[in-house]
Amino acid sequence: MPKNAFYAQSGGVTAVINATACGLIETARKHPDKIGNVYAGRNGIIGALNEDLIDTSQESDENIAALRHTPSGAFGSCRFKLKGLEESKVEYERLIEVFKAHDIGYFFYNGGGDSQDTSHKVSQIGEKMGYPITCVGVPKTVDNDLPITDNCPGFGSVAKYVAVSIREASFDVASMAKTSTKIFVMEVMGRHAGWIAAAGGIAAEKESDAPHIILFPEIVFDQEKFFAKVDHAVKNYGYCSIVVSEGVKNNEGQFLAEAGTRDAFGHAQLGGVAPVVANMIKEKFGYKYHWAVADYLQRAARHIASKTDVEQAYALGKAAVELALEGKNAVMPTVVRTSNNPYHWEIGVANLADVANVEKKMPIDFISEDGFGITEKCREYLQPLILGEDYPPYENGLPQYVVLKNVAVPKKLSTTYNQ
Repeated sequence: MPKNAFYAQSGGVTAVINATACGLIETARKHPDKIGNVYAGRNGIIGALNEDLIDTSQESDENIAALRHTPSGAFGSCRFKLKGLEESKVEYERLIEVFKAHDIGYFFYNGGGDSQDTSHKVSQIGEKMGYPITCVGVPKTVDNDLPITDNCPGFGSVAKYVAVSIREASFDVASMAKTSTKIFVMEVMGRHAGWIAAAGGIAAEKESDAPHIILFPEIVFDQEKFFAKVDHAVKNYGYCSIVVSEGVKNNEGQFLAEAGTRDAFGHAQLGGVAPVVANMIKEKFGYKYHWAVADYLQRAARHIASKTDVEQAYALGKAAVELALEGKNAVMPTVVRTSNNPYHWEIGVANLADVANVEKKMPIDFISEDGFGITEKCREYLQPLILGEDYPPYENGLPQYVVLKNVAVPKKLSTTYNQ
């Protein structure tokens, strides 16, 4: 008899994570002899622990297809990290209890570094706890910081949004700079890796183009050098546009905008670096400024998603199922770049043991010598990832996104999980 599959979304969602879900579910439906139902975890792995499963078979083919152009996480996500088998055996025993009750033999977890760590831990259940399950991690992260894969689904669309936004906002600032605003600071995501900030650099095709300054987490913030760069931009171009990553640090290793709290993964909560940077400039030069925090807008902007990103997101969901059906366990499908110009890519495979808890930062040769911009090598890497448009259908001037019914699978267990 075919085994059922468990699929869940984890961590911060993206404009294309549902495209991955679409690819995965549509592919699973083509193999009814091997995969029974796909059960989605409501709010990630917590859905498995709580036996709160969603029966995706209750959704029409049309609704599943519409996931391809719908942003966010259709089944709910979470920030919850499983501890090691030795530390929290109760959690794994609970997972096995739920998997047994619902005849689940395949596990697909769609997320970033912490999520791939969870995928890796779950893949060990068969060997260490006697429950056979085929586990495939599915990559997703706007931060683009997963190792081995050339890039991560979600990043290309964020990169496109950031490049377009800084270009458009800078046209506005340039038009007002003579008598009003001379400084614009745009804050983007990126705690330790500056990939998203770097994407802003795609908008600058010549020296005078915005952004004039990019602040990376990989480069220690030097206030005096920064002021000199701001001064140069204003004197030569009339204004200065800046892209700053949320994870920029000073020479003491402190985030410029640390709020002093931590999230569920134990990461420092960052409180907004754009106003900090803007105020520095105000105090030094007296220039009028505006700042913006892209925040959820950058990762939810499906209306301007990269076609390349959508295609890769779907393909990786499809590949995850195909790997599982081949009997591959503890692996993750990847994007392999085979050519830069023209751009070509294919699907590869990585071992979860090599992916979990490894963070890919920007190569130093992707950052300009002065530390405030990107190199041509970085541009060649980034440019293909934002190519193409994949607009959702519109009605009455607004994009039309699907909201699934998310019908619950009847519970079979009398016990509950207590966090």
